[in-house]
Amino acid sequence: MLKSGLLFIAILLLASCPGGSSTISISHRTQPFVSRYENVLGTSLEIKVVASTAAQSEQAESAVLAEIDRESHILSSWESNSEFSRWFLTRDQPIKVSPELFEVFTLFDQWRGKTNGALDASAEAISRVWKQAALENRLPSRAALNAAVGRVHQVHWRLDPEHRTATHTSDVPLAMNSFVKSYIAGRAAENALKVSSAQAIVVNIGGDLVVRGDWSEPVDISDPLSDAENATPVAQLSVRDRAVATSGSYRRGVEIGGQHRSHIVDPRTGMPADQIISSSVIARNPADAGALATALSVLSPAESMQLIASTPGAECFLITKAGKRIASPGWNSYETATPARVAVQYRPASYRPVASRTEGQTWDSRYELGITLELKFVNGFRVKRPYLAVWIEDETHAPVRTIAVWYSKVKFLRELYAWSRAENSRSASDDTHIMNSVSSATRPPGKYTFTWDGRDDFGKLVKPGKYTVMIEASREHGTYQLIHQELEFNGSPKQLQIPGGPEIASASLDYHKIVQ
Repeated sequence: MLKSGLLFIAILLLASCPGGSSTISISHRTQPFVSRYENVLGTSLEIKVVASTAAQSEQAESAVLAEIDRESHILSSWESNSEFSRWFLTRDQPIKVSPELFEVFTLFDQWRGKTNGALDASAEAISRVWKQAALENRLPSRAALNAAVGRVHQVHWRLDPEHRTATHTSDVPLAMNSFVKSYIAGRAAENALKVSSAQAIVVNIGGDLVVRGDWSEPVDISDPLSDAENATPVAQLSVRDRAVATSGSYRRGVEIGGQHRSHIVDPRTGMPADQIISSSVIARNPADAGALATALSVLSPAESMQLIASTPGAECFLITKAGKRIASPGWNSYETATPARVAVQYRPASYRPVASRTEGQTWDSRYELGITLELKFVNGFRVKRPYLAVWIEDETHAPVRTIAVWYSKVKFLRELYAWSRAENSRSASDDTHIMNSVSSATRPPGKYTFTWDGRDDFGKLVKPGKYTVMIEASREHGTYQLIHQELEFNGSPKQLQIPGGPEIASASLDYHKIVQ
């Protein structure tokens, strides 16, 4: 168990502000408080509050959650009793709607026009055709796609600004996605700043985030070709009073005949948008960031750059299917000159490095281990994410590599009993807890993947042989689960399913050859 007198905290702040080389610093009077939730708007939620006290942080966090709940009850396409869902059941009647719903309808109309139809709430009609075809393991017919595209081209609502009414005019499925997560995140952050004494707030809903207040936030852009949580990001930013949104095909979609098809479809053609595998946008307005990220996944790079140039304050970064990286002219001003890693390390004062185990034969670097886990939660209910530690031990049970340690409050780290037990041989990872925000394509709630490349905490390849994968999950004074699974690493691929428990619903290990 960790002892209070044996810990020290090293906070490495290496993020530079856009356009300069100044370093982000945390005032001795303020600090970032971080909370993480699962099953919020169908994905995960991270709230970071920069405040002087825990009480201020809790007040701001409560305000963020309250606003997200309120907006969800208005705008959600998936909540049967939301204002939008009730409106959708009407037909050819002018319905007085809330200012928020009217604004979102208006924004969809505007973006439909700006993108020449590349962003459309009724693209859901096309998505359903592809989902049904995937269930039958076949490609959809051209006739079915043409019919869906025809339905998309209908008029789905009429707006009356004077009376703030919206008239539902079609029976086409509508999904209020695209920019709604960013829209809600922005309103939640701004509302929390107004009602609390917090210095700054960062709200990240499923990879779309908003930074508000006196704070420059380090942001990692996920690599679309490496979905692991501990993968090296493709870009590292420092953003202040901005929104960042990322869209991509690498986390969601359908499989047909063994081929992945993007969940993002082109409303103009009915085909999956697969030429851009990741599009990230920085913008002043959160809804702009979300809308642009989706549209840029559909448009050609040339069309995308024209659209970005016509949106004041917006910048973008695209990765094509061929691996080409394309950035708008001002994107580089947000990138950090040095890696924007805000790492918090916890090591015992008595820490002594474990001797290298790499003499002689070493791990085959063509192989890696994938560790996938799904957290347990009640479907339909928001739940705080448990503290989590993932690490590797050798045959003597000495720590070899810390893959991840996720927590919110330092004082409860000791409840990760197994991870914190070996005070004199604690791993020297500089990656145990990264405070950077991460912008990525939207993930399903509670599902996470990590990789181990066969290296120890000093970057050296270990010897082949038996190692134990340790996964520990704990709630503050709540339920607890420890998984330890031994595996032989000798260049022979292996897959293993691990039974679930009170905190981790399921886990799997996949030792495989890296696909180049």
